[in-house]
Parts: sequence; C-alpha cells; structure tokens
Amino acid sequence: MLFCKGDTVMIKRQRKNHSGRGHTLIISIVLTFLLLGAVVYSIAGQISSKMSQSAIDNLSESLGLLRGTIQAILYKEAEFQKLIAQELALLEDPDAFVLSYNTNKTMIKVSIIHAGESTGISNTGELFSADSLDFSSGKTVDGLPLSGSYINDMGTWAYTLSCPVEKDGREIASLYVEYIYDSLDEALPPKFYNNNATLYVMDAKSQRFVLKPKGIGERTAGHINLQDFYNANRILEPDIQTEISESIRDGRHVMFYHNVRDRESLIYMWAVNDGALYLIGYVPIESIQQEGKAVNQNIFIVVVVMLIAFLICCTLFFLNERQKNRIHKEQEAERELHNKQLTEALQAAQMASSSKTMFLSNMSHDIRTPMNAILGFTTLLAKEADNPAKVREYTKKITASGQHLLGLINDVLDVSKIESGKAVLTLGEFTLDSMISSIDAIIRPMAKAKTQKFDITVSGIKHEQLIGDETRMNQILINLLSNSVKYTPEGGNIWLRIIGLEQRSSQFEHFQIQVEDNGYGMTPEYLKVIFDAFTRAENSTTNKVQGTGLGMAITKNIVELMGGTIKVTSEVDKGTVFTVDLELRIPDQPSDGQFWQEKGILRILAVDDESYILDNIRTLMKNTGVVTDTSLNGEDALRKIQTAREQGYSYDVILMDWNMPGMDGLETARQIRGTEGNDIPILFLTACDWEEIQPQADTVGVDGFLAKPFFVSALKEKLLELQSGPVKAEPPEDSAPGTILEGRHFLVAEDNEINSEILLELLGGEGASCTLVENGHLAVETFSASESGTFDAILMDVQMPVMNGYEATRKIRALKRTDAVSVPIIAMTANAFAEDVKDALDAGMNDHIAKPIDLAVIKKIISKYVSSRPA
Repeated sequence: MLFCKGDTVMIKRQRKNHSGRGHTLIISIVLTFLLLGAVVYSIAGQISSKMSQSAIDNLSESLGLLRGTIQAILYKEAEFQKLIAQELALLEDPDAFVLSYNTNKTMIKVSIIHAGESTGISNTGELFSADSLDFSSGKTVDGLPLSGSYINDMGTWAYTLSCPVEKDGREIASLYVEYIYDSLDEALPPKFYNNNATLYVMDAKSQRFVLKPKGIGERTAGHINLQDFYNANRILEPDIQTEISESIRDGRHVMFYHNVRDRESLIYMWAVNDGALYLIGYVPIESIQQEGKAVNQNIFIVVVVMLIAFLICCTLFFLNERQKNRIHKEQEAERELHNKQLTEALQAAQMASSSKTMFLSNMSHDIRTPMNAILGFTTLLAKEADNPAKVREYTKKITASGQHLLGLINDVLDVSKIESGKAVLTLGEFTLDSMISSIDAIIRPMAKAKTQKFDITVSGIKHEQLIGDETRMNQILINLLSNSVKYTPEGGNIWLRIIGLEQRSSQFEHFQIQVEDNGYGMTPEYLKVIFDAFTRAENSTTNKVQGTGLGMAITKNIVELMGGTIKVTSEVDKGTVFTVDLELRIPDQPSDGQFWQEKGILRILAVDDESYILDNIRTLMKNTGVVTDTSLNGEDALRKIQTAREQGYSYDVILMDWNMPGMDGLETARQIRGTEGNDIPILFLTACDWEEIQPQADTVGVDGFLAKPFFVSALKEKLLELQSGPVKAEPPEDSAPGTILEGRHFLVAEDNEINSEILLELLGGEGASCTLVENGHLAVETFSASESGTFDAILMDVQMPVMNGYEATRKIRALKRTDAVSVPIIAMTANAFAEDVKDALDAGMNDHIAKPIDLAVIKKIISKYVSSRPA
C-alpha cells in the first residue's frame, strides 16, 4: 500500500488528536477525583465535628448523671441523719441509743456531743471529739455541715456530716455520722464511656483522690492527689493549673483538651455538691470520635472502592496486555510485602504481650532465692537456739540474705531506672570473704536440695578487700548461680571460680568470675537474645523452670555499669559458662603485720593436694609478714614439721585439707598431735560440710574449720575465736557501752505495733529511752506539753492516721518555743525513693531513714545531730 505525504500528515494529526483526547480525559479524571475528594473531606469533617460535639454533650450528660447520683446519695444520707436527730430529741437517754446503734457499710460511726460539752460518745463506746474534723470549707449537704475528707481508723477515706439535735426550739446536742467514700462505688456504673475513660473522686479542699471506682477505665499507679494527676499526665502548664485552681475554688466545672501519654484527650473536672467534691478523669479524643471515624471510614471505603474500580477501567483503556500483566505482578509483589509486614508486626505484638505476661506471672524467680535461705536458716536457728556460735552464724546469714532480698525488691521496683541507664552504684569497702560467704549461704542449700555439687575456688587474687557495690556484686553472682542451679538437673555440678588476672593498674584488682554448670545448655539462637529483657529459653525441659526473664538483662546492665564485660558460651546438653571481667579499686590500707606479731603468729604451714590453692594462700599472706610454707600431701607436711623441730623453730598454725590422696587430713592431724602435742592449732581448710566431719575431727584434736576458698580475714576471725573461746564472742563494736544512743530520750511517732516494738527494743538495747505515740497529732501534743530539751530527737513515721508525719513536722516547727526549730526530726518510713526524701526535707525534717530499720544507719544519722548535745 502506498501513502502520499498528505496521508502521513493526517495520521500524525489523528495520533496527536487521540493523544490530546487522552490527556484531556486524564485531566478530567484527576479533576473529578480532586472534586470528589474535597467533597468527601468536607462532609467527613462536618460529620466528625458534629459527632465529636455530640459525644462531648453525651459525656457532659454522663458526668451530670454521675454527679446527680452522688449528690442524691449525700442528700439521702443527710435526710436520714436528720430523722435520727429527730428521734434522739424525743429520747430521754440519747447516749444509750447511740451506743446501741448498729452501723452499716455506709454509716461507719455515729457520735453525739451534748450542748456545752467538748467531747461525747460514739456507738463504738469510745470518747468522741469533733476537734479532729475540719468543717472550715463551709460546704453543706441539705443544710448539714460537711467535713473535709480524711482517712479514718479503718484506713479508708471518709467524711462526716454534723446535724443539730433540737428539742423545744433549742439545740440540745450535735449528731455526727461518719460515712466512707467506698459506699459510693456501688452506686456508680461498672463502665464509663465504653471503659475508655478514667474517673477519680477528689476532695476539693485537700485535693486528695478519695475514691477510685472499681472497673472504670484504665489505671496508672500513683494517682494520689491532683498534683500527682498533673505530673502523671504531664499537665505542667502554669496557666492551666492556675485556671483549674480558680475553678475548683469557685466550684465550677472544668473541661479542656490535653495530650495524655501521646494521646490527645479530653480532661474533665466536674463539681459535685457545690464543689465540695470533684469527678476527675480523662477520655481519649479517639474514643470520643469513634462513631464519627466509623462513618468516615465507611465513606472512605466506598470512595476508595469507586476510585479503584475507575482506575482499573482507565488502566484497561490506556494500557495493553503486557502493561496489565506487569501491573498485576507489581501488585502481587506489593501485597506479599504488605502481608509480610503485617505478619511481622503481629508477631512482634504477640511477643511483647507474652513477655509482659511472663514477667508478671514469674516475678517470684529472683525473690524466692534469698527467701529460701532466710526461711531455712530461721528453722535452723530455732533448733540451735542454745548454741551461741550457731545462732551468730545463722543470724549473720539471715541478715545477709535479707539485705539481698531487699536489694532485689528495690531492683524490681527500680527496673525502669536500670534499663534507662539512670542507675547508680553505691560504693563501699567489702571483702571477698564476706561476699562469697553470703553467696554460699544462699546457693549451697539450693544446690543441696537438688543433690548438686557446688564448688567455689579462688586463685590469683592479690587483695581480698576491695571497693565496690557489694549488693550489686551479690546480685550478679546470685542471678548467674541461681540460674545454674535451676537449669542443671539433679546430681549435676556447678562451679564458681574467681580468678585473678594481670593488673592493668596497681590501684585496681583485675579479676574474672566464671560460673559454669553441666546443665541443659542453650541453643545458639537463644544465646543471641539471652541478655534481652523478658526472654527465656523455650524447650520442653527449661519450660518447667520458672523465671522472670529479667535477671540476665539486669546482670548485663550492672556489669557494664561497673565498667566490666560479660559473655556466655553454651552447648545443649553439655552446659554453660558465664564469664565476667571486672576491675575494682583497692582501698588504701596499712599492713596488718602488727596483728600477727601481737598474736605470736610468725610461721604457718598449709597442706593441700591442689597446688593452685597453696599458691592462693601464699599470695594472700604475702603482705602479712608471716612465713607461709606449703605441702602437697600429709607425708611431706610431717617431714617439714620434723625439720622445723630439729632446726629450732615451729609452726604457729597448720592449715590442712581434709580429703587428700594417700595420707588424708585426719591421719596427718593424728600423727602431728602424737609428735607435737596440742600446742599447734590445726585448722581444717575444706569445702566439705563441717558438721559431717566434726565428730571425726574432734577425735584427733582438730581445733576448727575454715571453709574454702581461703581468705586472710576468715583466718584472722577464726584465730580470734580460738583465743577468746568458741562460745563467748567478742561483742560487736556498736554494742559497746558509751555509744551515741546511751542516755538519750526520743519521741517516736509510729502507728505500726511491730515496727514500734522493733524500734523500742533496738534503742532500748543501746541504753536509750523512748516516748511512743500512735499518730502525728499525738506527737505534736506530746512535744508541746514537754519541757524544753526533753527529747534529743523525734523519729517520725510518715503515713499515720489522724495526722501524717509531714503535717506533724510542720506544726512542731511552727510552735512558739525555743527548741521547736532546733530539735532534730528524722523521717523513719518505708517510702524510700528520692522524691520521698525530698518531701521529708521540704516538710522541715532534718534527715530520712528508710525502712526496714537498720541500727547502724540509725546511729550514724542520729550522731550527726545529737553528738554535740549532752545526753
């Protein structure tokens, strides 16, 4: 076919026109989509706005109903109280009626005070005074004065209504009825705004949260008062807080938007009973707009479906078959990627939820470890009550386990601080001997219960006294060792090795801690995540062992906080080895050679078939000035003793292993006694249980026992015990006469009987006397009634009925007497966080002591304030 030039031009024009129509169609489609999108967006915005306003109105109505419910209850209580007052006016003996009145779960206490009298009688039979009630707010319920909220004798928030008892037109008495806020809980709905809103009831005057209705909304721990509500929800703007304060003062409702935990929320503060109480809480905006979002989503889905259908038609119109296949493949690839992302997101969410559940259900893992030692040694303590040496030993181990348990509790409460890197170390001097003794007291009973062999070795250590955080060191070792016990089958072996490494600086001891077991082991996959929080090995064997999955993460954090490293190697069914490298500072201490000279110990002989043990003894005794000879067996030890006798000198102490090949320790000791008599002290240095070998040791004249590994401090302690006798121990330093507490007189405010008994016994044992009161109000009265200088200090609990310790301190400081400002007031409370210390100081207290009570801490703190004052 032949084409002329004009035909070619026509074809080009047709293609151009076709292309132009295509572009026009595309532009029209785009404009149509934009117009449709603008209309949909406008309609969606209007629907969302209207439905949000409707939801806010519904919320206001719901709050109004809640307010009406509470006010109706208050008015019914006031009306019923008036009826009781009318009935009392008709009785000849209203006191008898009050005494016989049976309270219910709403009316907790009924009291009456006759006109002209300051005290009256309650249905509980005790005297009643209205002085402790605060009616200064001027709030009333149906004309009856309403007191401020307070914590009653039951430890729950309560309020009191006062009603006059009138007879013949004159007031003959006042009727006081105490009600509790918990009774309001039953009248409130079980759910509020689809259970997405929070709700608290606040006393307007004190701004304390007096009721947290059950089942209403999500909760965050720690909402105690309005300021705490501000802090927890980041409502820190001064102008907002000022406006809220003015609204609460005027009894007005408050409702405003604010960001709460990264969620835009509507915060409400609804006045009840003319502002005497407030309903306080918040609801996320997304919950308010939920219905509007649902409508918008439906509209959006319809539009999207239409757009997709239209685009598909356009695609079929403009693209050929190859383009359609290519788009189809791209869509399939994108869909697979999207599904993969959704699957990974779902798995991550499920893992996070499972980890949290595992943490909450297995939190007892670390706490039960020292508790086992405490309970076990308490049982042994009861059996060995007549053995002073055992009592001291068990008490020391119970104290060590209790201190570690307290440290674990603090770690669980403070785990967020550790993970965020805000944890700090508490440095102090400690000995490896005391640390290993504490660890052994906790781990060995656990291993023994599973018939496991627990072996401790120390080698290459040059200094046993170091500077570091002993509690954190204990935590590292107990986390690692308790895991080894749990994940090692019965009859297995566990090794703790402390190995001295080459010093990088003369001021630091460089050493390595190895914890090895021949237990179940771990897979290579789990080794990659073992130091992540909330992770545990998952297999049919280890699943039988409970744990939080937090111990290894905390251990790694603590090791790194100390500037060390931790690594792990493991093989399934063969065992695991944890290796920790640390450097701790060596304290500046003078040589203790004077001790050995005073005790007449110039030469010792150590006998053991393990050469590394003898090397360790020589290393640790190097700076004492004592000549240390060693023997690898009993025969060589006898030869050295004979050589010493022939050369005119003798050994002052003999350390001997019990279990040696050839001539064992018993036979060697028997022959030494046969040739040398009883002049040389012989001590068995062994890892065996002393109670098992003591009967045999006594037959050959062995003087005592030292547990492996060897430490100089343990040897010194044993030698002092031998010189002073096995029963009568040297009194501790802090029990010596003339301590800082002797002759002192303290005012103690404590409402817990057990805590009071412990404190009085501890102070009484130091020669101090105490005046005990049960609450802050009595503390103020007692101090006010005392002569100046009566009390050397005031030990003040914080959480007490009637009046807390902070308020009592403020009132004492405000008294017009010379010693009101100068008397030391020390907080003694279980509130042990930094903010609690700040609150105590802000209230006017001098210092803060955290419970549980530690006598050494008490003496240290008190000495700062009373050391210069005469007892």
